[in-house]
Amino acid sequence: MSRAEKSASHTPMMQQYFGIKQHHPDQLLFYRMGDFYELFYDDAKKAARLLDITLTARGQSGGQPIPMAGIPFHAAEGYLARLVKLGESVVICEQIGDPATSKGPVERQVVRILTPGTVSDEALLDERRDNLLAALVGSERRFGLATLDINSGRFIATEFAGWETLLGELERLAPAELLIPDDWETDTPIERRRAVRRRAPWEFDQGSAFKSLTQQFGTKDLVGFGCADLTLGLAAAGALLSYAKETQRTALPHLRGLVQERFEDSVVIDSASRRNLEIDCNLGGGRENTLLDVLDHTATAMGGRLLARWLNRPLRDMATLQARQESIAALLDQHYHEDIHPLLKGIGDIERILARVALRSARPRDLARLRDALGALPGLQEALRDLQSPHIGQLAGSISTYPELAELLQRAVVDNPPAVIRDGGVIAAGYDAELDDLQNISENAGQYLLDLEVRERERTGLSTLKVGYNRVHGYFIELSRGQAEQAPADYIRRQTLKGAERFITPELKTFEDKALSARSRALAREKSLYDELLDRLNADLAQLQDTAASLAELDVLTNLAERAANLDYCRPQFVENSQLIIHQGRHPVVEHVLDGPFVANGVCLDADIRMLVITGPNMGGKSTYMRQTALIALLAHIGAYVPAGQVELSLMDRIFTRIGSSDDLAGGRSTFMVEMSETANILHNATEASLVLMDEVGRGTSTFDGLSLAWSAAEYLARVRAFTLFATHYFELTGLAETDPGVANVHLNATEHNDRIVFLHTVLAGPASQSYGLQVAQLAGVPRPVIERAREHLSNLERQSLSQQAASVGSANQPMQVDLFASATHPLVDELQRLKPDDLSPRQALDLLYKWKDQML
Repeated sequence: MSRAEKSASHTPMMQQYFGIKQHHPDQLLFYRMGDFYELFYDDAKKAARLLDITLTARGQSGGQPIPMAGIPFHAAEGYLARLVKLGESVVICEQIGDPATSKGPVERQVVRILTPGTVSDEALLDERRDNLLAALVGSERRFGLATLDINSGRFIATEFAGWETLLGELERLAPAELLIPDDWETDTPIERRRAVRRRAPWEFDQGSAFKSLTQQFGTKDLVGFGCADLTLGLAAAGALLSYAKETQRTALPHLRGLVQERFEDSVVIDSASRRNLEIDCNLGGGRENTLLDVLDHTATAMGGRLLARWLNRPLRDMATLQARQESIAALLDQHYHEDIHPLLKGIGDIERILARVALRSARPRDLARLRDALGALPGLQEALRDLQSPHIGQLAGSISTYPELAELLQRAVVDNPPAVIRDGGVIAAGYDAELDDLQNISENAGQYLLDLEVRERERTGLSTLKVGYNRVHGYFIELSRGQAEQAPADYIRRQTLKGAERFITPELKTFEDKALSARSRALAREKSLYDELLDRLNADLAQLQDTAASLAELDVLTNLAERAANLDYCRPQFVENSQLIIHQGRHPVVEHVLDGPFVANGVCLDADIRMLVITGPNMGGKSTYMRQTALIALLAHIGAYVPAGQVELSLMDRIFTRIGSSDDLAGGRSTFMVEMSETANILHNATEASLVLMDEVGRGTSTFDGLSLAWSAAEYLARVRAFTLFATHYFELTGLAETDPGVANVHLNATEHNDRIVFLHTVLAGPASQSYGLQVAQLAGVPRPVIERAREHLSNLERQSLSQQAASVGSANQPMQVDLFASATHPLVDELQRLKPDDLSPRQALDLLYKWKDQML
């Protein structure tokens, strides 16, 4: 705002507004005025545009009309949800003074700042997705990244190197809001993300971060959290903690520690591979037909969020994976999962309820749900008693029962409380004697008024007399206009209506003071008792959070057992030898959406064979076959059962996919540039413990360039000895199997019937016999004249190839496909055809031979 706007020429109300707004120049200020939140000036214009609400101009301040837009405070949640979803931050400014006693504007104060990464209100969150706040600091050589889920208290820091790794981590975490230092370089991929906030560089100071973190956790150092060796990661965590305190305006007791995630502990999946595999987000940006969509039958929302975290961060820790597998096996034994699932369903999302308790924003229905959850825990413990599983036994040990808290909430909170504490009606009768007395006065008011009305009618003889109440004028005795003149002398006129007069008597005035005082005192007492309940719950917050975490993991394991039983998944076996052997593997998502049976296929990559070159027609199933292999490996690395008949595999360090591309218009990169960038990332980072899926490398450029690049990339991966599935339409690549013993050819078969193709989707050994390109084009609806003309061109090209390479075509193993190198003559061949050997001397012939040899190299 300009100095003119802040000058004394403005009204006292607007001066107060500007004093608050100057501290939040880039955020929308919701300024409470009575029953509305008002926005002014640029905020009003922006909100009117984003929320489609009316922009008005009322009154003047500083000699100019004031642009205004407002929303009812009781309907604010819906509007706030829309703004937060759009990446906006909103400052909530409430009236904290008493309008009746205030001289000048009522005192106001910022009580909360809502930002995309720090919202905790149930209505503003997706219950099945983590809502993360992230902070990033560092340079291209080294980055520190921290994330905070304020709705669970999960606080994580990590460090790593390289832009590809950073982008992969951001793709995995999908933070709702990202903090970066104000001096971060501009025009980077980070800047193109939504809800990026630049913060003062000093907020990322490592010394200050260490001090604030140890103060938050009540420790001398961070050694106990395994974070002592972090530097940039701590700086990012410190910035997050500072921002969370600034926005919440309250203590954060549920932030009890910082966890370091080590990059090498997980199976790394880069951003492009993550999108290609559609783990929890399909290519259209939705959740439908993703791996998570198929697997998530969890009983609680907190279990669903944990399953998504597992899928997005598969692990390499064998002890953890085996503990999860063993737990699933135990749950499948005697169908324990069927008994546990309904018990978990009654527990609900206590993880987020506890966060709101810690933030003191829990609503009455949160406490009712927590009461019901605590009441369900003894039954769950009983169901777990006979289950023979060390890991589930540990979880059961963390899932304490809380009889005292359950009994307290049972006595304190009514069965079906209202949505908010504001109007009372939350604390149950019999819980507090003082509250009961105050409420009795209010509740007995109705009978008193009925008795008073009968008495006054008898005393005055006036038939139209009635006693009533409204919120503006309080209690009154009403008489019709015709009988009003006959009112007794002790009736004092209070209000004149069109057809009636309203009066007050000294007796009624005394009762009114007592009743209204009792109501306001009852509301204040109820609010005080409610705050005491939150205090009591916060006393056991740490143990309750541990219980919630164990319940979420038990939910995920029970869910994976149910999926294994109902979808016919098998337990994968991890082995020491480097191999990936899958018998009768299936794609979990494609199988789920197919009406008919899925054609299962196997993969055998071991110490001898490290690469499969896959050929076959488009739509024949190459991409499905490749993706199912990656998804089976991924599921194995979260400890889950997998869609296959049998699987034996060794631990993997990375999963790469290069499947399909599109232009990166914002980054100014063509399809081929995107393809080559992804390929470069794979070739730089793949190891012999990596799984690599390469589909149609080199198709975005000219034939010779593309084939050369695909060939050399395949040779490179064969030397690296990564587990590689290499799908191609370059049939020349099938020759790799003849020169490298670690490469084998497979193909997906199809057959023709009445000039049309029938896909059999079965993987067989050896290269494909033909590509079926024209048949697929016909299926796609290409006009018949175009197909017929294409057949003529193909026939001519094949005749040319046969005439030039008659010897090689005679082999039964060679595909009926034009040799791309033979379809265009080499310059040396042209020169040889023009040459007349009889005109050359022996010396000239020898020189020419050396010259050609140099040109060929």
